[in-house]
Parts: sequence; structure tokens; C-alpha cells
Amino acid sequence: MNVQIFIPCFVDQLYPDTAFNMIKVLEKAGCSVSYNASQTCCGQPAFNAGFWDEAKSVCTKFLKDFSGSEYIVAPSASCVGFVKNYYEKLFENSSYHHDVAEISGRIFELSSFLVNQLDKTNFNAVLEGKATYHDSCAGLRECKIKEEPRKLLANVKGLELTEMNDVETCCGFGGTFAVKFDAISAAMGEQKIDNALATGAEYIISTDHSCLMHIGGCIQQKGLNLKTMHIADVLASGW
Repeated sequence: MNVQIFIPCFVDQLYPDTAFNMIKVLEKAGCSVSYNASQTCCGQPAFNAGFWDEAKSVCTKFLKDFSGSEYIVAPSASCVGFVKNYYEKLFENSSYHHDVAEISGRIFELSSFLVNQLDKTNFNAVLEGKATYHDSCAGLRECKIKEEPRKLLANVKGLELTEMNDVETCCGFGGTFAVKFDAISAAMGEQKIDNALATGAEYIISTDHSCLMHIGGCIQQKGLNLKTMHIADVLASGW
């Protein structure tokens, strides 16, 4: 199966290893992976900030960069959720309406693609320790991802997964929300960390580096012995 990968801005700039690990996992699943080096942003930051005209220019480029019929896979439910749920609004009554409908049916977050499209749940990954999983808002509410990451993590040798309280509650990041309402954002992050620590977890795992970046910052501020890991990095561990 031929697959195109979309690497979000912050993954490209801050967490490139996750992108490479996603490629490793996809190739192990039997996919032929291609990367369009001209790709940029999905347009979500500008859209969320209210700059819809600017967002439309970026989103138009995205549609052109990923034209074709191949599946598109990304290590971010946030970006995938934006394309699936908000491009239609942005391009309503435009000549790109058909392109938007077509691309929304072939773009997937990594865990959803592995489980639902490829029917793959075991990659012989190994990670010793206790972990808890954080449902990102975009993953849970926009991409309808719940069981997929857990099915994958259940097959990671040595990993003990325990659910935390209020697992579906926001971590407090929310993009510019964390900047505009920093005190509330930090308090929500601290609550998420407290719930994770109560499980005895050594790792917080999620589909979204945006959440993990925020949670990780709160952990660092408190000097806690708790690590964050993207699910792609977990699935590529030990082999």
C-alpha cells in the first residue's frame, strides 16, 4: 500500500524523531511511504486565530500538495481533525468543495490508520514500565479515536497500561488558549499530571505532541519523574 505522510509543523521543528519512527512503523506494517518535501502547514493555527483568508491560502496549498488517491497519514489527531472537520466550512461554496470531501476520506491519524485500515495492532515493540494514556480532545472528539491507541499499546511487551481519572478531560493546551489563558491552562495541565501520577505511571502517552508538549512543560516546571511519549515512539521502541 502506498502512503503519503504529513508531518505537522511542530513535529518537523521540535520532534523529528517521531516522524522517522512513524515511517518505521508504517514500513513494518507493509506500507510504501512517500514524503512531499514541499508540504507546509495544514492551516489550523491561522484558522483558530481568526485569520481565515490567510488560512485558506495555506489550506489550498495543502490540498494541492496532497492531491491524488493515496492514503495520508499523520502523527497528529489535531491536524487530521482540522482537515476532516473544518476544511469543509472554510471551502464551502468554492471550487475546492469536491477536493475537500475527497481528501477528508483518505487522511488518518497514525493509530486509527494502523488499526482500522491495516488491521495491525502488534509491532513487537518493547517498553518496560508503567504508563497511562491521554485522550487528546482532537483525537477523541474530532477523529473519534478511543480504542485504537489502547489496542496498540496492549501489545507492547513490558508495558503496563493503567487508566487515569478524568482521562477524557482536556490537558489545558488548546493552542493559543495556553497563551491567552495561561493560568487556567497550567492548572488544567497540573490536574492531568496529578491524575497520571496517581496511577503510578512513569509515562504519559498520547497521539498528539501538542498535548504532550504542554504536559511536558508542566512536568519540567515541577521537576517530576514522569516522561511523555508519542505513540509512534512507543511502537518503534525495542526493535
